[in-house]
Amino acid sequence: MRRLFPTPEGDETFATPAGPFDTLDALADAYAYPAPLPEGTAWMRANMVASLDGAARHDGRSQPLSSDADMRIFGVLRALADAVVVGAETVRQEGYRPAKAREAFAERRAALGQTPAPVIAVVSAGLDLDFSAPLFTSPVVPTVLLTGAEADPGRMRAAEAAGARVVIAGAGDRVDPAAAVRALAGLGLRRLLAEGGPRLLGQFAAAGVVDEMCLTIAPLITSGLAPRIMNGPVVEVPERFTPASVLEEDGFLFTRYVRERR
Repeated sequence: MRRLFPTPEGDETFATPAGPFDTLDALADAYAYPAPLPEGTAWMRANMVASLDGAARHDGRSQPLSSDADMRIFGVLRALADAVVVGAETVRQEGYRPAKAREAFAERRAALGQTPAPVIAVVSAGLDLDFSAPLFTSPVVPTVLLTGAEADPGRMRAAEAAGARVVIAGAGDRVDPAAAVRALAGLGLRRLLAEGGPRLLGQFAAAGVVDEMCLTIAPLITSGLAPRIMNGPVVEVPERFTPASVLEEDGFLFTRYVRERR
């Protein structure tokens, strides 16, 4: 994997090693979260893959657009996060399982006071999920369910009985994206990784809580009617992001952008 674009000189917060990037340690250094984070705040990084023509999925899933290198970076980003935030629809479509504790990152996570594996935080208003799935019955750390205050009480009890931690992040029957981020930060989960899907990520973007975008551009064309990486409310004033790094392997571009602060 080679580096095509370095972090701008002088920006030590997002300094990227010169490379090479063929080891997990090198990738972990390259994608490290900014430090220190201001007390009580969270940093939300989004990670998505898209084809050259902008499709976020093919045949209903993101996997056909991925590659070995993309999956390496996917694993590293997870290993750096306190929590992986994902929508219920994506959990169902992609067959989400609990995050694994990986020996290669054990020392790094311990030094930062992190749990052995990241928490999976599922955003779900209706709680229409299979609570007998391994995501709820056998995670390394309990799965968190972010839902609204008016969610079905029976479904909340079923989730808790399965071992999930239910967190209210919205006054009505919907989840408020900004409230979800605050709730996770309140649990000490401050290094956040949003993995979609497109509707959820669009809601986070419209709420102004996406700090960083890691976008894999696959050298593939799919056409069709697949969603973009964000399909949600319109951002009233488009937000500008600054490129931090671009890596390349086998024609796949691994881009990283950081939101400009106003």
